[in-house]
Amino acid sequence: MNKVKVSVTESRCRGGYLKKGDIFIVDDLCPPICHELWNNIYPSLYAIKNGAALDYGTERRRMFEAKCPDEGRVCIHCEVIE
Repeated sequence: MNKVKVSVTESRCRGGYLKKGDIFIVDDLCPPICHELWNNIYPSLYAIKNGAALDYGTERRRMFEAKCPDEGRVCIHCEVIE
């Protein structure tokens, strides 16, 4: 199974969990992020981790961007790393 790099691109995290520039490599365990954001990104992360390509602009790529469900306070970029 592939690994996914999760990069925090913006952060105004209320809980202080994530800061801009934080990077996590997801192999088989959940990274130390809040459960609201994790629940939001898990379906897409699981899909690209297992070989799927998602809509990314006008292309299909093995990456995506997402925002925290708490008013978009945290923005992340996820991509498969070989």
